[in-house]
Amino acid sequence: MAVGFTLSPEQLELKDYARAFAQEHLAPLVDRVRATTDPHEAALLVRPAHEAAVRAGLIKGMIPEGFGGAMSSGIDAALVTEELAAVMPDFVASLGGVLLALTPVYFGGDPEQTKRFLSPFLADEGAPQAVMALSEPAGTANFAAPPPAEGIRTTAVLDGDEWVITGEKQWSANLAGWDGTGPELMVVVCRTPGGLCLIGIEHEHFTAGNLKLVETMDLPGLRGHLTQRVRLEAVRVPRANLIGQEGQGADLTYLAFTASSAAVGVMATGSMRAAFDIALRFAKEQTRGGSAPIIEHRPVADILSDAKGRIEATRLLSWRALDAVASGDPAGLELALHAKVFGSETAVDVIHRLIQVVGVQAYNKAFPLIHHLLDAVAYPVFEGGNIGVRRRQLQGVLRDEGWDPLAASGLV
Repeated sequence: MAVGFTLSPEQLELKDYARAFAQEHLAPLVDRVRATTDPHEAALLVRPAHEAAVRAGLIKGMIPEGFGGAMSSGIDAALVTEELAAVMPDFVASLGGVLLALTPVYFGGDPEQTKRFLSPFLADEGAPQAVMALSEPAGTANFAAPPPAEGIRTTAVLDGDEWVITGEKQWSANLAGWDGTGPELMVVVCRTPGGLCLIGIEHEHFTAGNLKLVETMDLPGLRGHLTQRVRLEAVRVPRANLIGQEGQGADLTYLAFTASSAAVGVMATGSMRAAFDIALRFAKEQTRGGSAPIIEHRPVADILSDAKGRIEATRLLSWRALDAVASGDPAGLELALHAKVFGSETAVDVIHRLIQVVGVQAYNKAFPLIHHLLDAVAYPVFEGGNIGVRRRQLQGVLRDEGWDPLAASGLV
């Protein structure tokens, strides 16, 4: 493992580009999205930013170079993710659907299938959406368990040369697409007679009546993230849209959620960074009736310094994890899981403590700090909940006979 902590001139340029994009296209939307009471309308406000992201090449930046995209390293992806998440993490969560849904295609898809599925996301215009349809209303922590305790109840059965898919999915961003007619690509985790599988549903396969929008969820945070529940009613797709082999669905799903684990750590860093800036500015400017700014008081300074240290620790862990996953480092899984668990739970604690710096004024929705906490409380429970999924994966890593505690640091 080569260890380096200096960004290249190209990476610094990428960081500046992402920061400028966030200020131009996302910052003006933040207050409007938070203030819009209808959750569907709130998310639709962000569509122009998705279109701008496509034009700016940010979607291609999430696709590896080997598949026609522009992502050359996990550090590049982390740079862009943090800059966007510091302004609008809900936008990142939606874009992350592309990363999540396309990952199993990279590992399990054949060349023709991969080219076909990726085509909408390599374009230079539009607002294409890719969705990994895993979660279901009854819960999905045990998604890979066999019947009768199965977490996945969506089924696919063959009828001639077509799969017929039936079931309900929820939580994934943009399940019904911008207008209810479906995304450009939905990768569905489902059960077939041959076991757990992934099948790609392209937009053309959604016809009148076979995709029903059941609910658009009204979330307290991440309101620019179009979170829906849908019902698939006998959706027909070609037999060739099976990704990988029958029974390979669990392995491909875990692969997809490895990269997203690391990305949540980066999102948590962005949220903490934004909250810290608000609290620091408040502490330097406000005396709250005293004779000096409140940063002169030791408890305030201690909270701020502790928060800054934990932000830096989360950033280093999450960037390293995302780079390890992108490069195929064997330590990628463990590091990504740590980034998800440590980063998400650290963000909730850090932002909660920063609220103490501001005091009761932070509880006013007109003051921006509380919104960062409302965003952050999602991090431990989405993209695979820490209790039901991520810590169980870490348990599996630790009990593996071949696991070495020093391997993730390259010290074996």
